[in-house]
Amino acid sequence: MELLDALQSIEISLGRKKLIDKGPRSIDLDILLYDKQVFSNERLDIPHKLMLERDFVLRPLSQLIPHEIPPYPNHKTTYQTHLHSLPPPSPTPLATTYISPTFPSLHPTSPTRRTHIMAILNLTPDSFSDGGTHTPTNLPALTETIRHFIASGATIIDIGGESTRPGSVPVGEEEELARVIPAIRHIRTSIPEAANIAISIDTYRARVAEEACAAGADIINDVSAGTLDPEMLSTVARTGKSVILMHMRGSPSTMTKLTDYPNGVIEDVSTELRERIAAAETAGIRRWRMILDPGLGFAKNQTEDLTILRELERFRTGMEGLEYFPWLMGPSRKRFVGRLTGVEKASDRGWGTAATVTASVAGGADIVRVHDVKEMWQVARVADAIYRGVE
Repeated sequence: MELLDALQSIEISLGRKKLIDKGPRSIDLDILLYDKQVFSNERLDIPHKLMLERDFVLRPLSQLIPHEIPPYPNHKTTYQTHLHSLPPPSPTPLATTYISPTFPSLHPTSPTRRTHIMAILNLTPDSFSDGGTHTPTNLPALTETIRHFIASGATIIDIGGESTRPGSVPVGEEEELARVIPAIRHIRTSIPEAANIAISIDTYRARVAEEACAAGADIINDVSAGTLDPEMLSTVARTGKSVILMHMRGSPSTMTKLTDYPNGVIEDVSTELRERIAAAETAGIRRWRMILDPGLGFAKNQTEDLTILRELERFRTGMEGLEYFPWLMGPSRKRFVGRLTGVEKASDRGWGTAATVTASVAGGADIVRVHDVKEMWQVARVADAIYRGVE
């Protein structure tokens, strides 16, 4: 009852006025459950009497506790079963992943959403495809590159200061910071065209992530989903920023030997991503701040990469616990594209990459991470028209 009093005081302070019984309200706070307790009072019934009839109540409960059984007397049916027994809601609820005040939220359940283009900006001398092209000390060239990305259709720019290609050697934390922080500050303070562009920091180090966010980054893109730095997930939670949780095993130097998926790559990657989601939630990261990435080329062989591209939709709709998240795909210039086409030079793999971007859109990707921004924007734009009816 003390909790109920507190909730009702919040409703009153935020302007709730009961004009119509059971009618629309500016805010409505209810107590659905209180552990396993059953409670009845003239002001309150727990569990809530009508919650099993309401899609908007059962949908979040089925994300949080899908297999638990409501504590009604002699009740044996789970929340998820109740949700599936209801008729489909109309309109379909829109899942929302918030990015920043100046960037539109992602709506991964919208069938008519556009695919976002994430432009890769490697500030490294040794990246597999464009190492040495960009440096944080050449600000005029950096400005030109960012303006070109934006004019070509990029809505997110992913900035990295350390290569994570297979077999790469880590750089020190200070070196990574020296590469990425000046670039992020420059973009945020000196390139007006980038005001509505989201900046993603591609790092697995917590300190780099935190300083990048302080400099103006909106998203933390961690290829290890928090496994390589024990401070990463708590740091993400503290910043309040969104995070990309990518599936990888081991480290860049060991991942090529960790490609055994006994239950199939879709099933086992799903299981391991669910574990990272749970770890992120435990650390305090909100579910509506998470973006998932199956990790093409990271602890995957060619057959597994192709399976992921072919069956991406299974992650989104067929794997329990992974529904409602936005998905990022990073197929650009990958090694398997070179093997399939015989193109050894990574920067010449644009045609093969175009096929993978089309497959990513067809499978439901919300973001594609690419090097060739102008060309892949065109590919995604046409694929959006074909598969999502967005012209």
